[in-house]
Order: sequence, then structure tokens, then C-alpha cells
Amino acid sequence: MNLPLFDLVIFLIYMLAIVGFGISFSFRKRSSTDFTTGGGRLPSWAIGMSIFATFVSSISFLALPGNAYLSNWNGFVFSLSIPLAALIAVKYFVPLYRKLNSESAYFFLEQRFGLWARIYASICYLLTQLARMGTILYLLALPMNALFGWSIPLIIIVTGISVIIYSMLGGIEAVIWTDAIQGIVLIAGALACLLVIFLEIPGGPSEIFRIAESNDKFSLGSFDLDFTSSTFWMILVYGLFINLQNFGIDQNYVQRYISAKTEKEAIKSTWLGSLLYVPVSLIFFFIGTALFAFYQAQPDLLPENLSGMENADKVFPYFIVSQLPTGITGLLIASIFAAGMSSVSTSVNSSATVILSDHFKKYIHQNPSEKTSMRVLWASSLCMGLASILVGLAFNGVASALDAWWALASIFSGGILGLFLLGLIVQKTTSKQAAIAVMAGVLVIIWMSLSTAFFTGKLTPFQNSLHSNMTIVMGTVTIFILGFVLGNLGKKINSSV
Repeated sequence: MNLPLFDLVIFLIYMLAIVGFGISFSFRKRSSTDFTTGGGRLPSWAIGMSIFATFVSSISFLALPGNAYLSNWNGFVFSLSIPLAALIAVKYFVPLYRKLNSESAYFFLEQRFGLWARIYASICYLLTQLARMGTILYLLALPMNALFGWSIPLIIIVTGISVIIYSMLGGIEAVIWTDAIQGIVLIAGALACLLVIFLEIPGGPSEIFRIAESNDKFSLGSFDLDFTSSTFWMILVYGLFINLQNFGIDQNYVQRYISAKTEKEAIKSTWLGSLLYVPVSLIFFFIGTALFAFYQAQPDLLPENLSGMENADKVFPYFIVSQLPTGITGLLIASIFAAGMSSVSTSVNSSATVILSDHFKKYIHQNPSEKTSMRVLWASSLCMGLASILVGLAFNGVASALDAWWALASIFSGGILGLFLLGLIVQKTTSKQAAIAVMAGVLVIIWMSLSTAFFTGKLTPFQNSLHSNMTIVMGTVTIFILGFVLGNLGKKINSSV
């Protein structure tokens, strides 16, 4: 399928404008602090839209409709946990990081438990970001593959290299402003897609609901208290833990708290970004359901190579290319592509910040010059970008990119949320006790992740029976509870002596 010339022109103009806008920030004289926090001069609405865009990216725009097309609205339960996580964030996390006044999210852990905690958490974060960037690069390749039939690996490589250049030049200020633009365009694009489906489906909008209900597409999952499968409660608990980790210990979010002018502005931006995502994610899930009904009513419109459910993530890109009016197609493809690039750029920027603050400055050079700091930021951006390309290539061929991303995020998180909550809530726990708790948590994570593959034969009864998404939950709970018990036990022993 070829993209009409008008759409291609719009695509190229939009992409050049966004990339040019991001690169324009590189012409300003900036310090490493400007590169990582924007100098604390950004408005709350732009930061809020950036937080929203960080949630959305191409993971939501392409994977959520694909997930709903493949199954039902079980994944939407994840979004329902966000308001509670945001409430905890604005009450405890935002004030904490504003008072610490450090560009690193893991400075608090060093203060509380020592350098080992900061290094451990930052490494877990870098692994999580690699998984995230790889997912986004893969999802970005899908619409380009649907458009031109280009090789998905080739698109991932070219896109990844483009993002590396953009990330090294733009800095956090460019990322936030481009995120704000992408957020607005993506919302408008999603609404336009729904409108087209409503107008084009035979029988009108009511046909969407009829087909969806007959196929149980609106289900939020089973309400059984079962954590071995993707039930309502499993996704809700998983979502709460992941979102607490996002708001509490994710460098992407912490940099945005610090980028705001005041604590009040940071709180406003957190509420805006988090609460806006809930209805928008609902729109994305509805798009997936509507697409299922659209192609069930008109199966001849869907090519044979996309008819299988294993290609669910590719259906929405195909719809955008084949069904949207000329002009809107080019704009939407460009905005998805640019939003994905911006999201990867956010991860590259935050990862480079972590490498500089939590590693280079801690055990290589404590007081580097501005020139050295900028060189480290650029080199780190390059290395993380290249590694993300390799991860994106590994994603090629997965049935559901959303499920794969959730599983990897759960594993790579390493239970750092448990360590953070332990340091924040339980003041009695010492560094050694926290280290013991973390080692136990890592063992639980390793067992939950690998037992099904390696525990066979007589060891089969010892396999993990819980859903893979519960890995972050069990790792976090293990670290927190064990750290709490050891802290209280140690205090009683000391008082008795």
C-alpha cells in the first residue's frame, strides 16, 4: 500500500518541524542541569502534558487498541489504578523530591541506606528503560511496515539512530515541549479515528456495541480473587504497584517534578498528566473494540495476512493507512511516529541523567566540569540508544507488545519500589537489613521469572503459579515486609541488650 502524495508531504513536513523544534534547543547555551531539568523554568501545563505523553507514547496509542482487539478491556483496569497512585504521589513523593533538590531519583535511597541502594535501583531503572524503549521502537515500526512494506528491523534501526541524534541535541526542555505538542495531536487523532469508524461501519455505531457485546469485548476480566491469570484484581494490583513505581522512583517523572517552577506547579502537572490519561486510555481501548467490530462486519476489508489474531497490533496502523481521509492519515502517522521518538528521547535523557548522577559522579569523577558532564550525557545517550535498538529488534514477532512490555517491566523493576517504600515509611530498618531484604526480593523475582522454564520433572510443584505481572508485586512486598520485620526485630534485640 502506498501513502498518497499529500499524506507523504504532511508526514515529512510534520516530522521535520518536530525534529527541528527539538534540535533548536541545542543552540542555546546550556549547562548539564539545563539538559537534565530544564533549569526549573517550565510551566505546569506543559510538564503535565509531558507526563501524559510519557504514559501514552506509542505503547498506548498502538498497543492498547491492539490489546482490546485481541481480547477485551481487561487492560483498562491498569488505568483505574492511576488516580490512587497519583494521590499518593502528590501527597508524599512530589514534596520529597522537591526538598531533596537532586536531579537523581535515587539520591534519597543513598541518603537512607547508602551508596549500594542508589546503584542497585539505578541499574534496575536502566534495564526497565531499555525494555520500554525497545517496545516503543518496535511499535513505531508497525505503521511504517503497513505503509510501505519496509522491513521492521530496518525501520527500528533507522528510527533508533534518528532518536539518538534528537536526544543528544535536545535535552529535557525540548522533550517536554515536544511531548506537549504530541499529546494534543494524539488525542485529536484518536477522536478522528473513532469518528471514521462510527461513520463507515455498516449499520451505524449501534453495530459496534452489538458485535462487541456478543464477543464479550467490554469485559474487564474475571472478578474472581485469582492472581494466576489476568483477572480484574490482578491487573488492578499490578497497575497500582507499577504506577506507584512510576510516580515514586521513575527518573522520567522525578525529573518533571524538579523541572516545575514550584512544588504547587509540580503537583498541578502531576494531576493533569495522570488524570488525563484515564479517559484517553478508555478511548484507545474503545478504538480496539470498534476496530474488531468494524472488520467483523466487513471482513473483506482486512488483508489475509492481518486476519489472524496474532497480528492484532498491526490492525490499527493498517486502519489508519487504509480508511482515514487523505491528510489526516499523514498527520496521524507523523504524530504517532514523532510521539514515539519523543518518548524514547525522554527515556534516553533520563537514562543519561542516571548514568551521570548515579554512576559517573559517584565512582569515577565526583566533581566533573560542565564540559565533562555534557560529554558523559552525550556518550550515555548514544550507548542507551544503541542498546534500545537491539531490544526493539528482539521484540519483532511478539503476539502482543503490551503484554511483553508489562512482563519485562515487572521483572526488571527489581522490587525497587519495595526498597523506596521501606526507606520512606520504616525508619527502623538499617542499611544491612535493607540489603538482606533486597537480596530476598531479587531471589523471589528470579524464581517467579525463571521457575516455569527450569523447574521441570520432580521440581514442577515448585514452579511459580502466579501471573507474570505479579512479579513486581511479590518482589516489592517481599522487600518491604522482610525489611519491616528485620527492622523491628533488630530494635527489640538492641533494647533487650
